[in-house]
Amino acid sequence: MKPKPKKLYLSNKNRKIAGFCGGLAEYLNVDPTLIRLLYVFFTLISMGTGIVVYIIAWLIVPRNPKQ
Repeated sequence: MKPKPKKLYLSNKNRKIAGFCGGLAEYLNVDPTLIRLLYVFFTLISMGTGIVVYIIAWLIVPRNPKQ
């Protein structure tokens, strides 16, 4: 029997704006603050591209139905 694959969801409990960074942290089993800091760093060095990526992820990634 195959193990059930993990799915990426927007977080309902680790959320600041939309829950994408919190959901990514839950998926990777790391601290959400670390993901947020890395995301801000990525956004700054990419001259704002991270903002567009965040909005697209907000629209595409579903909410977690179990929370």
